[in-house]
Amino acid sequence: MKHFLIVVDIQNDFVDGALGTKEAVGIIENAVEKINSFDGEIIVTYDTHTEEYLQTSEGKNLPVEHCIKGTKGFELNGKIANALNGREYTVVEKPTFGSVELPRIVEKMADGSDFDITLIGLCTDICVVSNALILKASFPEKTIKVDSFCCAGVTPETHDSALTTMKMCQIEIL
Repeated sequence: MKHFLIVVDIQNDFVDGALGTKEAVGIIENAVEKINSFDGEIIVTYDTHTEEYLQTSEGKNLPVEHCIKGTKGFELNGKIANALNGREYTVVEKPTFGSVELPRIVEKMADGSDFDITLIGLCTDICVVSNALILKASFPEKTIKVDSFCCAGVTPETHDSALTTMKMCQIEIL
């Protein structure tokens, strides 16, 4: 059985940058511990935008430049980067909330073995829920988990709502 940990968008702009929150800052130590204790394969997603972000559909609905490739805001939070230092992991850059490539990457990495997936990261109510639902739809018979202590939403209320949505879709909430 293979185990996958997907670290979703724990980038500077979502922690203490353009779209950061105190709740996001508050989950970093939990996420570091999760990464340090995880025995399996790790995939790290990056919210990835260009200088033209404000002209995109997302940019028109969320007019805050963030995670522009090549900027400090795009980079992983330093503590998360340190936890990943020396570990092998696969990077997935995604231009929007959920990655349709992620299930194909997991399937290729599983190489026919049975597997489960645990997600952690930011923001629970946008990118974590999007990726969790894409993965559950792609692998309905696999165990998909979200560690709620390693996630933060835009607000505590929307974090809780996203957890409820995922639970209703048979994603295990830790």
